[in-house]
Amino acid sequence: MYRSPEPDLISVPLNLEPHVSADALANRLAKNLKPRRAWARREGVTAFRLYDLDMPEWPVSIDWYGGIIHVIAYPRKKQLKAGVDGLVSELRAACVTGLEVAPADVIVKIHEPKAWGEQRFERAGGQSRVVTVEEYGRAFECNLTDFLDTGLFLDHRLTRRRVGEEARGTRFLNLFAYTGAFTVHALAGGAAATTTVDLSNTYCAWAERNFALNGFTTGPQHRVVRDDVLAWLEHERGTYDLIVADPPSFSTSKKMGRRFEVQRDHAWLVGRCLDRLAPGGTLYFSNNFLEFELDDALSPAEELTKVPADFRRALHRCWRFVK
Repeated sequence: MYRSPEPDLISVPLNLEPHVSADALANRLAKNLKPRRAWARREGVTAFRLYDLDMPEWPVSIDWYGGIIHVIAYPRKKQLKAGVDGLVSELRAACVTGLEVAPADVIVKIHEPKAWGEQRFERAGGQSRVVTVEEYGRAFECNLTDFLDTGLFLDHRLTRRRVGEEARGTRFLNLFAYTGAFTVHALAGGAAATTTVDLSNTYCAWAERNFALNGFTTGPQHRVVRDDVLAWLEHERGTYDLIVADPPSFSTSKKMGRRFEVQRDHAWLVGRCLDRLAPGGTLYFSNNFLEFELDDALSPAEELTKVPADFRRALHRCWRFVK
């Protein structure tokens, strides 16, 4: 399944005056770095956003992963056709100058909008760059080169912390689990049992590595299940006290054998999750579809959407349901 990290950026024009704009970007990065690193130390995180569309001339996201810089640019189709080598060079140069890092420590990716279900990022080649970052005392493996996303959605940081704080003694279920970050926080928070479900073999194996990084292992009480979440929910009869469901905006996965659209299908999904929730239990449901509207029939629900301090705008919306 594909989760577009920032779908609202696809149509933003990128109008560059290379030398002037690159200098301005470098200056902004230098200005942001010192206070952001001080904030991150206080917060207890080593991966955070440095630049979040601060200037309209440069609609890019720039993140710090323990000293390695991860950049995603969102050029228009016209620029993609003309070639992006110059853009990549300008972005790398601005990061090197503004953040005082080595060129090899700046990883630049181009987000290319395509039809639904198509891959949106092709690895450019070269060696994989895998780092371990920390978040509120938990450790996570991040791959900065092989995929568009790195393995850790930084905008979900506050909800992950909240799940960890509420997990003690609970039976926890993580749906569309990606690399299992929510489960790591639940395990660290003292969850009695955890079930982590994702369709991807790659992500299930990644989740298990994240567990191991934090001293946890899988077993009968802490399961990692490779399955189609929608089909799994149809036959699952277990009961859970705490559930996280963070589905993609859409999926046309051949493995699933069906098409999923979060706006159209979320009421069914939330309903199935509530069926599995114990009385008094909590469901956190989130997604990052820009035009998403929660079905009125699902009220009452508490919206918890909150922008982390290192972001300028929300990339996802989140609701809390209590049964």
